[in-house]
Amino acid sequence: MGFLDMLFGGGKKKVSKETVETRGDHMPDLNIPADEKFTIHFKQNGGKFIYCISDLEVSRAIQNIVTENSWENEPFYVLNNRLAEKFVKESISFTSDSKKSEVFFTTCEHLIAQNGSILVCSNQLHEKKVNELPSNVVVFATTSQLVESIGEGLKTIKKKYGQNIPTNITTLKHFKATEENSDDFLTYGSSTKNLYLLLLEDL
Repeated sequence: MGFLDMLFGGGKKKVSKETVETRGDHMPDLNIPADEKFTIHFKQNGGKFIYCISDLEVSRAIQNIVTENSWENEPFYVLNNRLAEKFVKESISFTSDSKKSEVFFTTCEHLIAQNGSILVCSNQLHEKKVNELPSNVVVFATTSQLVESIGEGLKTIKKKYGQNIPTNITTLKHFKATEENSDDFLTYGSSTKNLYLLLLEDL
């Protein structure tokens, strides 16, 4: 249970804080399970990670995020009606107008262990570019969406959608200000986001 190991210190294999903080971006990947690798890279990117084992925990996490950021009167911007319906019982409101919200609430296609990024496409963004979205992003995902690399994620998308491959495929990767510019074509034109990941265990 890699995620549990990372979060609660269980399991036999542990990665020291020093190892996480001193590894360079171009060093070889750690020889650890994909879930732990994602957690390390995601946090290095500046993302805020919340692991949940039930819908109840997801609900509590959302409420904590709202309280932490004083978003009680801030509607969440959504482009996915099914996502809004799933969380309709939460004490949050939704809007389809990005100009009326500072928070984008979305799902994703995959979580990329290789670099801790989040793979999204037109199913989540429609035709909007990442820099057109609110600066705050809350992503709801499940552990079954974890893949090792961007290449694997793209292959899975192709297999899943067949001839109807979605457009606007990109990654959310930069969750904190940095002077370094990514050379990853999938992050071209992106901007830094304050990002929360609500990850629900479904395996």
